[in-house]
Amino acid sequence: MDNIPNLLGLVHRAGKLAIGEEPVAALCRDHKAYLLLLAQDAAENSVRRAHLSAQSSENNLCVTIPLTKDELGRGLGRNSCAMVAIGDMGFAAAVADRLAKADPENYAALSQLLAEKAARAKKRRDEKREKTTRPGKPKARSANNSKKKP
Repeated sequence: MDNIPNLLGLVHRAGKLAIGEEPVAALCRDHKAYLLLLAQDAAENSVRRAHLSAQSSENNLCVTIPLTKDELGRGLGRNSCAMVAIGDMGFAAAVADRLAKADPENYAALSQLLAEKAARAKKRRDEKREKTTRPGKPKARSANNSKKKP
């Protein structure tokens, strides 16, 4: 479990992590949250609000992780943190995979679901990339661009 806060710190540095109740709710409302993580000692009202936010879209998955608020916050450079939401499918799948390796009984299904979603998203991106690239030779640079003006 020690590497999960470090991975969340990486997600935060990439700009794909919402930290705290309001940013998490906003990300869920925008249908951009793929995985919502709750600390095991989060307050009852925070848990209730997180589940309500997660219900705003079918993409949002809400999971309680076996970390305290202090342990979760430490990886993010804060004193404590009760909830975070991951806004990138690849990072969400990586976090779910780490959770499944630590506790396969509770998180294996979540990891498999997010891995399948991430694979489908990657396939769609690759197909889109293939459609936008045109075959042929690259454009030649014009001679006017290389001349300096006197």
